[in-house]
Amino acid sequence: MPRPRSLTPADIAAAALQVIDRDGLSALSMRTVAMDLGAGTMSLYRYVEDREALERLVVDQVLASVDTEPVRRMPWNQQITQLAERMRQAVGEHPSIVPLLMLHRHASYGVKRCAEAFLRILTEGGFAGEQRVIALRTLVSYLSGLLQAQHLGPLDGAGTHAMADLSGDEYPLLSATARVAQRLGPDREFRGGIAIVLQGLECMRRKDQRGAPDHRVRGQTIG
Repeated sequence: MPRPRSLTPADIAAAALQVIDRDGLSALSMRTVAMDLGAGTMSLYRYVEDREALERLVVDQVLASVDTEPVRRMPWNQQITQLAERMRQAVGEHPSIVPLLMLHRHASYGVKRCAEAFLRILTEGGFAGEQRVIALRTLVSYLSGLLQAQHLGPLDGAGTHAMADLSGDEYPLLSATARVAQRLGPDREFRGGIAIVLQGLECMRRKDQRGAPDHRVRGQTIG
């Protein structure tokens, strides 16, 4: 009887991604991945400790293709947009893994590598301390939310069409906005949204750099 072939982390991650892409994140288990590999469930435990370890392998596999090196001649906001776009493209091919990005942010090498790249750009752009925390969390929230929205409710999908067909008397703004949304496209949605986010972060950065304003009442300084 031939000896079962050895598995690599890449083999296991590819099989796990195949399960997720085909059947959804809830279908991921040691058993389903073993079946796709043509292996016994117990034999998989020789390589992977549990489902959490499987999830981390998947996240690292997806993010491995993300180039985190920025173009240095670009302003910080353009570098952020470029990095976010690279992540959007990589994760967008496997959108069901989006919840795993936050879940494994402390343990996944891929997530930590991307977060470090965002923080490096923000730091060089003048962000520090609490300001840098808020900036990173805002960017992560926007990117995660966008990927979920484009996967579960794309602007050219059935939901937008249904809203575009709503009664103009009862929902004049919603129906009109949905009709515009149908023509927007995912790239325009991403770039328009992140431009708003970055404009807000720039305003915060400038305000903090100017320092707290003097508090004056009837010409007298308080403090």
